Amino acid sequence: MPTCVLRLRTVLERTGYSRSGLYARIAAGLLPRPIALGARAAAWPEHDIDAVLAAMIRGATDDELRSLVSDIHARRSNFGLGANPRALATTNASAA
Repeated sequence: MPTCVLRLRTVLERTGYSRSGLYARIAAGLLPRPIALGARAAAWPEHDIDAVLAAMIRGATDDELRSLVSDIHARRSNFGLGANPRALATTNASAA
């Protein structure tokens, strides 16, 4: 499955938040932080935004959203490694 990233304008359109509202929700832990694409460019993985919007549609509480966002951030460190334990071991060894 291809991974797409969404730039700020698209995230604002999908969520309906203003720019300041979006960043306030990020600061409150209710939306995931963007990832850096370069020195002056950032974006959000589409699947992260979709997961948070789906939780909001289900009526998740703020605490449930914070937990989801925390899980999203934790999963990013292993993203793309798949189920290959060798790749994970190599990554963990190089991080130490």
